Amino acid sequence: MTINNKIQIPQNELVFKASRSSGPGGQNVNKLNTKISAEVDIANCSFLKVEQKTIVLRKLAARLTKDNRLIVESQKFRSQKANRDSAVEKLERIIENALKKPKKRRLTKPTKTSVEKRLKSKKLKSLLKQQRRKVED
Repeated sequence: MTINNKIQIPQNELVFKASRSSGPGGQNVNKLNTKISAEVDIANCSFLKVEQKTIVLRKLAARLTKDNRLIVESQKFRSQKANRDSAVEKLERIIENALKKPKKRRLTKPTKTSVEKRLKSKKLKSLLKQQRRKVED
């Protein structure tokens, strides 16, 4: 289990469900259950620390179910195993992205040229609008 670069979710923490994929699929479209939905219980998982759980629960609140489960579906491939691997990868990536700290914004000062350019364009716009006014006697 590595949290820094890549999160790995243990298999015993995942619940998989198979169903029929949508869309065209040829001869096996109505016979095989190749679409996989994988879910993990974020609130009760063992691979995240307590503070990481709170971050994930807060950041992914819109994606979680009422009982704090994160569900991901995969139907990209024609085999169940490939879709299962894809779903696990998606879950890991989603949690990983939620745990990334946003870059701190560095305040920057506009350059002297950009300030002058902005003021010049304002002056031109003002002049143009003055010329549109009615001329009074």
